[in-house]
This record gives sequence, C-alpha cells and structure tokens, in this order.
Amino acid sequence: MSILILNEDNLRKVVPLDLESIACVRTAIESLSSGQVVMPPILSMEIPQHNGEVDVKTAFVPGLDGFAVKISPGFFDNPKLGLPSLNGLMVLFSAKTGIVDAVLLDNGYLTDIRTACAGAVAAQALSRPDSHVAAIYGTGLQARLQLEALCLVRPIDSVRIWGRSFDKAQAMASETVNRLGLEAVACKDGADAASGADILVTTTPAKQPVLMADWLEQGQHVTAMGSDADYKNEIDPACVTKADLYVADRVTQTRKLGELRTAIAGGLVTEPEGLPELSGILAGSRTGRQSDKDITLCDLTGMGVQDTAIATLAHQRAVEQQMGAVF
Repeated sequence: MSILILNEDNLRKVVPLDLESIACVRTAIESLSSGQVVMPPILSMEIPQHNGEVDVKTAFVPGLDGFAVKISPGFFDNPKLGLPSLNGLMVLFSAKTGIVDAVLLDNGYLTDIRTACAGAVAAQALSRPDSHVAAIYGTGLQARLQLEALCLVRPIDSVRIWGRSFDKAQAMASETVNRLGLEAVACKDGADAASGADILVTTTPAKQPVLMADWLEQGQHVTAMGSDADYKNEIDPACVTKADLYVADRVTQTRKLGELRTAIAGGLVTEPEGLPELSGILAGSRTGRQSDKDITLCDLTGMGVQDTAIATLAHQRAVEQQMGAVF
C-alpha cells in the first residue's frame, strides 16, 4: 500500500485560485441537490482559553473516487505570535476500499481556496451580473481571497474595505490597488462601506454584528461566510428578514452555526425548514434572484462536500504532474 504525501508547496502549485477551482466547488455544491451525497454534521470543538476552535468535515460524493476527512483548527490569537490563524490537513480515502490514498498537509490552504471559491459561486448565483462595487468586511487572508475570487466572476472595479483595525484596512486597500489594480478605499464606518456597494462580503470571526440591516440597499447581494460556529455572529439578524431571498449553503448547518441561528433565536424566523439552499439554486430546482432590486443573502458555513471535491482535484492533478512523495 502506498500513500501520496503532498505538502503546502505542492498543493499551491496544483490548485490555484482560478476559474477551474471555482467550477470544481460549484459542481460539488450543486451535487447536494441530487440527494445522493452523504455529508454528516460538522464535528466542532471550541477551545475558549486560547480563542481557538477545531472543525472536522467530510462527505462522500457518488462519482468521485475518494472522500476527504478534513481537520481544520482555527486559533485567532495566533497572529499575535507571528503564526497563521488557520492550519490543518486533509486525508483522502478510497471510496471503494477505505484505504488512505493521500495525506494533504496543506496548513489550511485548500480550505482557504475552497472557501473563497464558495463565495464566488454564491456571487455567480445570486448577485446582479453587472455588479462592480464590492464591500469587504474583514482584513485577513480570507478577505483578500474572497475579493480575488469575486473578481474572477464579476466585473469588480472598486472595493471598500472595513476592518476592526483601520490601519489594517488601509494596508489592505493599498495592497489591493497594487495587486489587483482596483480602486480601493478603507472605511472607518461599516455603513460607509455598504453604501452604494453591489456585493457585500463579511469575512470575520465576529461574535457581534459588523453589518446592520439598516445599511442594506435594493439590489445588493450579501455573502456572509464568517459565522461557522454557534458563538459567531457577523450580521444583524434583521438582515435575514430584510433580504428578499435568504439562501443557506445547508439549512441544517446554518440554523446551528450560521447567521440563520441568531435570526431563529431572535424569533425573526420560525420555519427554517423550507428555506432554499445554494445547491437548489444552482440546480434550478429553487428560484433565485427575481429582479435587480432584490436584496439577496447567502449564509455560508462551509461544507464537507467542498473539501472532498477540492482534495480530489488536488490529488488528481498531483498524480498527473508527478508531485509529492510516496510513503
């Protein structure tokens, strides 16, 4: 028995953030609409003494040769120590035998990529095609990747950036001008970032809302992707009911971990079971945006199906390009 070992450098080479990676994640999310995917609930553990958490995600997707089990720690005080907030690894098993095919020592890289891709898929499905002004809430790596992915699927030419640290927001704005060639401005007030934006993306580990319902305007799309634990809350719960269309990546997850959770707790949503999921929008079995004036909101908590898809893609490409070490 041989196992392919892939390190972060290998994986960065075989899985860049590009349209093919976005298409891979889009296909994975859409596959959920078939009802054939096996995706158990997320195993999640909080480590409050060190501002940390650990998530374990997996899914079996019929038609793919393997399934991934991902272990993803997030320790949000790490930057103070000069360490990244996220790391982790994925193990890819044969779907036929259960034998380990590969160990992907990505340090969280593949999670970062598939999360950014999911944001792009949500924007493709729900935002206006002519959306060109983005507002990004957050200044970390995922904020940068979400913006980069968004630029691949929408004609973004201007971005407003808000962060808890204005200095970090300014630094990201300067970097955005140099790296992506966009008009970029840092905002001290979150309301200023939202005003006139076409697409708003929240990318923080906030426990109190950073985006308020009163700030939302007709025609906007919101992708809320930072709330992936039952103690997080990035957006005002009233945003869920102000939106003309609320879409979950998985209702069973968003009602426990996502922004839907706080809307239910506040009594704003009483029957979540019938809410649409992104997979249904992509498959055409659920109705998406109906007009340019609609406010749409996509609640992303991250799903094991995305991890299996991106790990399978990485393994296939690594084998083709003869990368990695065989153990």
